[in-house]
Amino acid sequence: MLARRSHDFDAAEDAVQEALLAAATHWPRDGVPDNPRGWLLQVATRRLVDHVRAEASRRRRELLAAQHEPAGARPSGEDDTLTVLLLCCHPSLTPASAIALTLRAVGGLTTAEVAHAFGVPEATMAQRISRAKQTVRAAGATFAIPASDALPERLRSVLHVLYLVFNEGYTTTRGADLHRVELSDEAIRLARLVHRARPGDGEAAGLLALMLLVDARRPARTDDAGDPVPLPLQDRSRWDAAAVEEGLALLDRALRLGPAGEYALQAAVAAEHDRAPSADATDWPRILALYGALERLTGNPVVTLNRAVAAAMVDGPQAGLALLAGLDDRLPSTHRLDAVRGYLHELAGDAASALPHYRRAAALATNLPEQRHLTAKVAELGRATGAGEGGARGPR
Repeated sequence: MLARRSHDFDAAEDAVQEALLAAATHWPRDGVPDNPRGWLLQVATRRLVDHVRAEASRRRRELLAAQHEPAGARPSGEDDTLTVLLLCCHPSLTPASAIALTLRAVGGLTTAEVAHAFGVPEATMAQRISRAKQTVRAAGATFAIPASDALPERLRSVLHVLYLVFNEGYTTTRGADLHRVELSDEAIRLARLVHRARPGDGEAAGLLALMLLVDARRPARTDDAGDPVPLPLQDRSRWDAAAVEEGLALLDRALRLGPAGEYALQAAVAAEHDRAPSADATDWPRILALYGALERLTGNPVVTLNRAVAAAMVDGPQAGLALLAGLDDRLPSTHRLDAVRGYLHELAGDAASALPHYRRAAALATNLPEQRHLTAKVAELGRATGAGEGGARGPR
């Protein structure tokens, strides 16, 4: 509300944070006011007025803010979160900057929390967020829903950013935990908001369906030590049945709204796993066909990686390995390609060929639970082949 009124996102954010700090100080002592939102808006507006008064060049905004000061009136129920989200995903920003700005301005994470999620110093992340704000301002962005002709492209950026945030939360790039629950939960919350605002958008429904269908497995994804449990070995009774049901309903809606986009197709793959009562009952031919459609649509090498696994389940490990032949240059510096190659060689009964791939995957993994899992696989195959554990480097 304050940003819409003042047309100054940075000043509005500072004023709101000062109001929240004031509330944290006064409310425990004086009690929560009858109208907490009105109280916060009134205090934030006054803080903004103080800021305006401090700068002579903003005197016109001072008058505008003073004229609209609510004086205790109940604020409008209008929700501006989607407008802020669209602003944070401005096309002038790189995906990394858009993610950081979204988590800070919309997700409510502190700069330190955002920095921790991406493994960079807090000062570095603060500079990244500050530069992102300056970039948006320099691009002439206004606090308003984009024009109808620009909205679809901006929504695609929003969905992409939320997809990346969810993935980082579901399997963190680095750190001591497999998940960062606050990131995946926040991505789901924001995806719900976008879907609510754009109920006729099939990809918005598809993305929310994908998140719910994948996140439903979270309770069974790790063992007591926090290490990954592969999908075929997960206790499916621990999956969140309510999330699966909601995700399936959303997927049906997304598919009825028009041709399936990339998020709806990924959700359809997740649905096949979630519908199967056991790993052996998984409809791998259907999953292989879905990955084929997704690969034709996106050309994404990660899709090819997943299609190789599906092909191995349908046509045998050699078929999967053949699909991986051209991915080395397209998937550099990631442990996943070697992990999949190791798995497919192991599936073919060739432990000796699988072992060096698992070793490289363990060396490249930056998430400690995944690294421990891969190192354990190296040790297991080393014992089976008599090669020992030489060359394996687990976490210290």
